[in-house]
Amino acid sequence: MHERKRHFPKTTIALLKVMGIPFLMLIITRLFFYFSNIHSFEDMGIKFWFLGVWFDIMTIALFFLPFYSLFLLPFEFRNTYIYRFIIKLLFHLTNSLLIALNLLDIEYFKFTSKRSTADLFSMVSTGNDMNQLIGSFLADFWFLIVLFIILVIASEWLYRRVISKEFRFNNYSRLSAILQCVFALPILFLIGRGGFGLKPVGVIEAANFTGGKYTSFVLPTPFTLIKSIDQKGIQPKSYFSREKVKQFYTPIKKSVPQNIFSKRKNVVFIILESFGTEFIGYYNKGITYTPFLDSLLDKALTFEHAFANGKKSIEAVPAIFASIPTLMDSPYISSPYGNNKIQALPSILGNYGYTSAFYHGATNGSMSFDGFAKLAGFDQYVGRTEYDNEDHSDNKWGILDEYFNPWTAEQISSLPEPFIASLFTLSSHHPYYIPEHMRDQVKKGPQPICASINYSDIALKAFFEKAKLQDWYENTIFVLLADHTPATSTAFYSQRSQMYRIPMAIYDPTQTLKPARFDGIVQQMDLMPSLLDLLNIETDFYSFGNSIFSNAPREAITYISGSYNYFRGNEMMIFSDEIIHSKEIFDSLCEQENYETIEIEARLKALIQTYNFDLVQNKTHIGEK
Repeated sequence: MHERKRHFPKTTIALLKVMGIPFLMLIITRLFFYFSNIHSFEDMGIKFWFLGVWFDIMTIALFFLPFYSLFLLPFEFRNTYIYRFIIKLLFHLTNSLLIALNLLDIEYFKFTSKRSTADLFSMVSTGNDMNQLIGSFLADFWFLIVLFIILVIASEWLYRRVISKEFRFNNYSRLSAILQCVFALPILFLIGRGGFGLKPVGVIEAANFTGGKYTSFVLPTPFTLIKSIDQKGIQPKSYFSREKVKQFYTPIKKSVPQNIFSKRKNVVFIILESFGTEFIGYYNKGITYTPFLDSLLDKALTFEHAFANGKKSIEAVPAIFASIPTLMDSPYISSPYGNNKIQALPSILGNYGYTSAFYHGATNGSMSFDGFAKLAGFDQYVGRTEYDNEDHSDNKWGILDEYFNPWTAEQISSLPEPFIASLFTLSSHHPYYIPEHMRDQVKKGPQPICASINYSDIALKAFFEKAKLQDWYENTIFVLLADHTPATSTAFYSQRSQMYRIPMAIYDPTQTLKPARFDGIVQQMDLMPSLLDLLNIETDFYSFGNSIFSNAPREAITYISGSYNYFRGNEMMIFSDEIIHSKEIFDSLCEQENYETIEIEARLKALIQTYNFDLVQNKTHIGEK
């Protein structure tokens, strides 16, 4: 009996020490994550470190379930070499996976501002983007691979010490092994699910604990991946009855022609890859990397407080053309609702005689833009394949802006008027490639993206120089905006209230649409209803955005890591777990608005309820509600 009592705690201690290895690895990778993205967490308190430790423990309990189950099995084959090898291999595979996932977001977080979720797999499998860029990622982030190798080697060294000194498989006790299975496995299972609650702890609970602000720090990447990998879609909400919800919010809109123009105008969207306001002189009154864009903004109806509805290109396109945001963990395009019936701007304008084309120099199929373009009603998609000159490519994403932009201006001339066309640039995307003949001509800055934004600005000028020579130019209005903001190394633009700020403007070469500064909040989703008014289209339509010409509230909404960010007046509110957690002033110069929090909460809940219900029921169009 004494031998059994002595053996039981020793085995348990050995297991705990082995599990301490991945715990140490998660702590180390969290430290690297923190210091690499410190500008996003500058005001964070010590309590969030402890909360992060708790989520690390839950992550280990979840991922290592197969390992510790085998470790504690009460059978004789535990004594064999094969058994030792199997559990050691299982340990290192699991441990290495956790290390790799946490290291991934040390850099990827800079682009998305959130921990990776299961939508990462859909992004990787969409088109051929990852195959083309893997070489660049390995070259740019080689230090992560080195760190990964060091941590894996350190894990093996620690594993040998723990197993060789603390545990002997041949010192076998059937009773103690059975007791450990009976007691230890349920305890570890409870830790993995986060306690005795009706539902296991998930990403939304982390948002609740942190008020939505530091969720990305608290959650380790393996946790967010495993918690989102089996999500089938969003869940309908029932804050209000179906009739009452319409009192607070409705996406059914009716356009109001503004009669600014006397005839049908063409529309050309120019979506500028990663052009955050941080690099635009017009918005910063200082150093600029976009002198040509600045000159256009001075002559346009320019929006002072414009927001992207997401942090990825794949989230921008449906927001811009269909007024549908991504208010869930998966981008709308790659979500289960990506094939829903929608009423997008190209299809609506098509009913009024408009032809349409979507131009993107990336490899055809990139981010499924070609598929969505067809769904949105674009008559044609023109990409890298149609350009058909690989001498002008960056050998990664696609055709360089300096070639594709002016070529697009010429191609647009083949469209019968009136038309709607979209040019989506690409050269200011990571890895920020600049062709050799331009490297001495671009303006460099403190961040790698600065030079590529300047390069793209030069290419934007080339587009307009070519467009001015075309017959359609004078009868066209140009919508200029960014798809999302890029990675940043500054504390100010790392704030959640600032990381969606983008340039946005409507430019009319004839100046019939007078240049002006629009002070209210505008989001990407507002463009479709605004253009329907501006183009004198009289129709009912479905939109989560509001026309700038309407009396609707000036608002913007984004979603990240289980939290909704709602912009109204000069404040940003974080809403998660059914309550508004915090408010902060995002711009002291933005027009203030007097409202009651309860009024805002009701509207926001109604918007979320409508969004979830309509996506699940495929009601994102005019029809029976």
